[in-house]
Amino acid sequence: MTPDRDPATGLPIGHPVTATGPAPAPERIRLDGRHVTLVPLDPEAHGPNLAEGAVGADRQTLWQYMPAGPFSDPADFQAYLAGCAASADPLFYAILDARTGKAVGHAALMRIDRANRVIEVGHILYTPALQRTPGATEAMRLLAGYVFDLGYRRYEWKCNALNAPSRGAAQRLGFSYEGLFRQAVIVKGRNRDTTWFSMLDGEWPQIRQGFDRWLSPENLEGGQSLRLGALNRATIPGHGLRRATTADEGALAALQEAAYAPNRPLLGVEPVPLLTPAAEVLARYEVWLADHEGAPAGALVLDPQPDHLVVWSVAVDPAHQNSGLGNALLAAAESRARDLDLTELRLYTGDRLARNIDWYARRGYATARVETLPDRRLVHMHKRLG
Repeated sequence: MTPDRDPATGLPIGHPVTATGPAPAPERIRLDGRHVTLVPLDPEAHGPNLAEGAVGADRQTLWQYMPAGPFSDPADFQAYLAGCAASADPLFYAILDARTGKAVGHAALMRIDRANRVIEVGHILYTPALQRTPGATEAMRLLAGYVFDLGYRRYEWKCNALNAPSRGAAQRLGFSYEGLFRQAVIVKGRNRDTTWFSMLDGEWPQIRQGFDRWLSPENLEGGQSLRLGALNRATIPGHGLRRATTADEGALAALQEAAYAPNRPLLGVEPVPLLTPAAEVLARYEVWLADHEGAPAGALVLDPQPDHLVVWSVAVDPAHQNSGLGNALLAAAESRARDLDLTELRLYTGDRLARNIDWYARRGYATARVETLPDRRLVHMHKRLG
């Protein structure tokens, strides 16, 4: 996105921000998920269960990169929890197993900058009972959703640069790497270089999809066929596309309208992609954009399922048609399917759009069935990848 320019000086300046007042402070509330529940940390209620998984000589690795711990004495651990519970920033939440109600971890919202609408997640303690479970991912989904629902613009993740699992988790969860702050702090008498990651409010609708697709019962019960790290990827390897953000809503709507409007007289009804507002498209589907001179020239809209990838829309601005961009977008869809470990692509088009049907057929798509709806007939096509 090109910057604005000051009318008096001609120098580049940032875009205006709509909500300039302070964001609401996060509260000591309950956040419910299918696998875990987050509640305000209560040392008396949660301490014994947390101690089972976090205290002892065999739990030292849990505290290696934490500012506190390790703890060998339950009383010392209980005192630590009391200090956490009394704090407003960091604001601590206990993570409870939704089935048993037992505390299996904690996390905090911290460095709460209400004026600039920036907040960080940290002090993440996952006991062995929570590690590598759907609940571990869902806890981060619940906190991120809460933060962005409060109107924060920026959500941060920082960790010791030597903490490889934390760096990997940040990227898997959809945070973007921003850089290394050398000699940032001293922790337990040792130097800590800090790695910074962030997630922005405009990116959240697409990242939220990744969480919700991964956490869906269809995916988890099917053996987690969709990987969260792949779902949250910001690029399609080998293709110059970028993931759309909410700032692209207007451009996406204009592009879809320009690309599909010529089909109206052929179909006699509104083209399917134009029945869904751009904001809803961004919230429901993966949207990948091909830019030309700073503006989207093409859009690829995808809908990953546990066993196939739906190509929901391939839109090319009329000014860039016959340039090979459509072929490039369709090739990107195949690469995206492979990145998601999916071997089948599916799409549909109107039965009156003979050129579209032929175009897809020449690219390896076969007709699977024809669906008759009250106002139109849809030709469903599919392609299996070798």
